[in-house]
Amino acid sequence: MSIPPNPPEWVKSSYSGNGGGNCLEFSPSVAVITGRVPVRDSKLSESPILTFGAPQWSSFLTFAKDQS
Repeated sequence: MSIPPNPPEWVKSSYSGNGGGNCLEFSPSVAVITGRVPVRDSKLSESPILTFGAPQWSSFLTFAKDQS
């Protein structure tokens, strides 16, 4: 399955700021349609898109929240 190169909506991580650093964004609208969560570097919109299954993405979010 391929992810469209320009998904209709990208959502920036709430931890992303204007000061640079490690920031990412994901496309929930594509995730709803495909069951896969596309993720990219928010600073480089033309960067490669990684995709994760919804259960794996959920596990990652749980882990990240537990680290804060």
